[in-house]
Amino acid sequence: MQEFSKYFDSWLYGEDGYYSNYKSIGKSGDFYTAVSTSMFFGGSIAKKIIQVIENGELPNDTTIVEVGAHHGYLLGDIIQFIYTLKPELLDTLKFAIVERFEHLRASQKGYFKASFGDVIDLVHYNDISEVKQDSAFVVANEIFDAFSCELIYTKDGVIQKAFVDDNHHIKFEDCEDSEILEFCAKYKMEKGEYPLYYKEFAKVLSENIGNFHFCTFDYGDVYTRNDFSARIYHKHKVFPIFEEGINLKELYKSSDITYDVPFTYLMDCFKDLGCEVEFHTQLQALVEFGIIDLLEILKNNTSEEHYLKEVNKVKILLEPTGMGDRFKMIYVKKSSNL
Repeated sequence: MQEFSKYFDSWLYGEDGYYSNYKSIGKSGDFYTAVSTSMFFGGSIAKKIIQVIENGELPNDTTIVEVGAHHGYLLGDIIQFIYTLKPELLDTLKFAIVERFEHLRASQKGYFKASFGDVIDLVHYNDISEVKQDSAFVVANEIFDAFSCELIYTKDGVIQKAFVDDNHHIKFEDCEDSEILEFCAKYKMEKGEYPLYYKEFAKVLSENIGNFHFCTFDYGDVYTRNDFSARIYHKHKVFPIFEEGINLKELYKSSDITYDVPFTYLMDCFKDLGCEVEFHTQLQALVEFGIIDLLEILKNNTSEEHYLKEVNKVKILLEPTGMGDRFKMIYVKKSSNL
């Protein structure tokens, strides 16, 4: 028997784990992301970065860091839009990716070489703890749903946590972990996921970077749902982890496993360190960042056919009944003067 968090880690990051080999995203993969939907997702973040620098909140030689970049498309889109909107910044900005898997690093390096030649000097870090800067704009898309979690269930008033046996069957036993018990009491959770490493991530970011802005998008709810959200994505089909008849052994390491991010807890991890935190839906965030303005620029500089094609992609990002409300953003700011 092993704790569910260790099983989760092994599923995604262990030997032959789901993320240990390159997986495509989009039609040929198991899921879509905002990045694979439209390059204007990254373009909007680029516009925000430019605004932050022009406002004097970050210097023009700050480092743009992406955490969990997969193929590198998001950072690539950000760079492309900075070049379009304010090209002189490419002479001073620095760019980095936090990536633990060497094969993904190689893929990212190849993509950047093909896209930008020798213009962009891309730096890689194994872990966020290696990123030590005076200033940085850190961006991440869908990383916190891939942090290990424990499954929690309350039976007869007693909080239990999940363990997985050798046959991939989930069983619950009484929980004695004080941190989990405190989490359940504070957030009034009786059933659901307890995410690990959120506090550690926030602490490392806050301690290692003097002045930073951190922008992250993910799916989830403001509050804990008091229900299980853990699920598996396989070839664009969704399987709740406790769905009757589900074969975890068959899906193990060959599909993506995830859960909804409890955003109040994630925000508290940063607020407890004295950071300023904003919360928005993806729709609100991208509009505030200027995605509509970018589409207007496109309209004035391309054919109607190309413009309408990009508009339809952006609609998917903003649709209130889809990605626009389902995905949320937190925007964190920490100044060395705080």
